[in-house]
Amino acid sequence: MSTPQAAQPTAADITPHKGKLGIMIPGMGAVATTLIAGVEAVRRGFAQPIGSMSQMGTIRLGKRTDDRTPLIKDFAPLAPLEDLVFTGWDIFGGNLYDAAKTAAVLDRDQLDQMKPFLESIEPMPAAFEERYVKRLTAKDKKVGKNKCDLANQIRNDIAEFKTKTDRQVMIWCGSTEIYHEPKAVHQTLEAFEKGLVEDDPDIAPSMLYAWAALKEGIPFANGAPNLTVDIPALQELSKKMNAPICGKDFKTGQTFIKTVLAPGFKARQLGVSGWYSTNILGNRDGEVLDDPDNFKTKEVSKLGVLEHIFQPEKNPALYGDIFHKVRINYYPPRGDNKEGWDNIDIFGWLGYPMQIKVDFLCRDSILAAPLALDLCLFMDLAARTPALRGLGIQEWLSFYFKDPDTAPGVYPEHDLFIQSMKLKNTLRHIMGEPLITHLGLDYYGE
Repeated sequence: MSTPQAAQPTAADITPHKGKLGIMIPGMGAVATTLIAGVEAVRRGFAQPIGSMSQMGTIRLGKRTDDRTPLIKDFAPLAPLEDLVFTGWDIFGGNLYDAAKTAAVLDRDQLDQMKPFLESIEPMPAAFEERYVKRLTAKDKKVGKNKCDLANQIRNDIAEFKTKTDRQVMIWCGSTEIYHEPKAVHQTLEAFEKGLVEDDPDIAPSMLYAWAALKEGIPFANGAPNLTVDIPALQELSKKMNAPICGKDFKTGQTFIKTVLAPGFKARQLGVSGWYSTNILGNRDGEVLDDPDNFKTKEVSKLGVLEHIFQPEKNPALYGDIFHKVRINYYPPRGDNKEGWDNIDIFGWLGYPMQIKVDFLCRDSILAAPLALDLCLFMDLAARTPALRGLGIQEWLSFYFKDPDTAPGVYPEHDLFIQSMKLKNTLRHIMGEPLITHLGLDYYGE
């Protein structure tokens, strides 16, 4: 007997966006302040949301000859920027104007245009454990008898914010935690919640926020390479509460370039013998990553990209012996203006060697802020969409991450162009539009 097919979703299935969308951010430093100040600048007409697919991207519908290419924000029922409300937690105290001045990403004149708005947002004390981020010292942190107490304090903060907003999403913009692998406490929701009460040392601060959000039915996105929701316990909770989760670690500078170049080499069947990447940056992220335990978390996130794109086991002659090295160096004078150098040793016809060198002088938070915005809007959309919200992991949002999450047994897709196609086809699917295959043969038939 054949299995009945699920009905094709339609736009009518999606709950409309009404009222205020609250964005909750653990870690209100450079990325968060750049995001929030940027959204306000766009709302006031001072700037354009450059880098945001949700705001400036288009989506083709139907055939190329149909000439139907609306903006994504006009096609999918995304919350408008005017409806966004921000809050969050931080360990340094002060308001967002002070935090943005300290981050020194945006020009002071630009910040001063939005000073009253930024001063009106004051982060709440954060749940923080120095063992997980050894280079930072908290000035304003929560105190509790155990991790369950701290997590419930976060839930109380969320409950208060729910009285002021209609829907919520949470996005981690805090620091990279030390590297650790899943343990017994992470395997089931029951074990995890028991571990909260028992103050288990393997439950990281980011996991407290994720658990609190998911318990409240709130989608959670992770901008850092921390383990966080990449554990069975919180993936179980995500499905149970219909609260979407996605990947981890914003794909901003050097890894973004890798996911553009590597698919090109593979498409042309050019071999790669080595890829050396190094970064210098001087912001708080650089200071945290100067610690070897925290750097390892980032290194693991960065190193997996090439392996999954090149699939060396399927292409051994071209990619079976790549030397891939990634370094991050803390250099305070550079601030948030990161520099990423890549030396790529490739080879072509008859094995002759060639080289490509890339020097990307980027602005880390300027690249990350629009990604964070898109994730908040798309995660809110997923939570309002029956075809998506019960899935747990939203693989269609892999486009935004160095380390996308996938279902067990499914390898992640890192090719930026395939990721873009997956995202847009998912939007077409939930809106009841035909998927685009790019086959194109019907243009040339009789």
